[in-house]
Amino acid sequence: MTTKETWSVGRVLTWAAEDLRARDSDTPRLDAELLLAHALGVTRIDLIVDRDRPLSDEELAKYRGYHKRRRAAEPVAYMLGFREFYGRPFKVDPRVLIPRPDTETLVDVALRRTKERSLSLSALDLCTGSGCVAITIAKERPTLRVLGTDVSEDALVVARENAVRLGALPAAFFKSSDLFEAIEADGPFALITANPPYIAEGEKLADTIVKHEPHVALFGGADGLTITKRIVEEAPRFLEPGGVLAMELGAEQASEIAATFEKRGFVELERTKDYGGIERVVSGVWPG
Repeated sequence: MTTKETWSVGRVLTWAAEDLRARDSDTPRLDAELLLAHALGVTRIDLIVDRDRPLSDEELAKYRGYHKRRRAAEPVAYMLGFREFYGRPFKVDPRVLIPRPDTETLVDVALRRTKERSLSLSALDLCTGSGCVAITIAKERPTLRVLGTDVSEDALVVARENAVRLGALPAAFFKSSDLFEAIEADGPFALITANPPYIAEGEKLADTIVKHEPHVALFGGADGLTITKRIVEEAPRFLEPGGVLAMELGAEQASEIAATFEKRGFVELERTKDYGGIERVVSGVWPG
């Protein structure tokens, strides 16, 4: 792309999408539209309406900077500074994992399995990251009080900013803790959710992920299940009788973790599929 030719909105999008497709982007057209709209300060609808409008040299230069970063596998969400989750815009940057649609399944399960006990409950969200799960639960069930914890102080800064921006205070609040280490005085809880690091060390990941997202939020030991199993083992000490533990997992981990739930004494086990048909969440009730 050069600035000596006439580049319309539509022409730029066509070129950019083809270029990203050739570099194995999963969503080349969407990436191009999001970044061009961001560069121009307009909506994606505006791009359609104004597809024949020529871009100025300044506009092209600004977009070219974003496109080069995307070529280098930088996530679009980090460039935009936000990612939508459960219909709300969450601030994200390299301090936190980018929220995925799969994780909305964890929220769905948590809300459904506590529906009969939705008044004045205390909930705990481990490995909270951007706070997307904790804040969403607090916004969807305003009578709940949700504590989000993370071992990363940097992530907690982002989570607190999201809570303020999205009006989730004081229902959602955050503190630093290595899993259950610093929450003895906060329980017991009627609900514990967790989206722990569950990728096995050495597993091959896309450059978009491994070069940019925080490794502490990705990798869960040699088999990916070290932290997950620790949570299942320790959670009953912090659950009320009848309390629910719901955890997000990687593909093909549900069977082993469901067995771990059962061995630990959880009942009413459920394995819930995400939008892609993968068993993404295992949940169970602690009988007390």
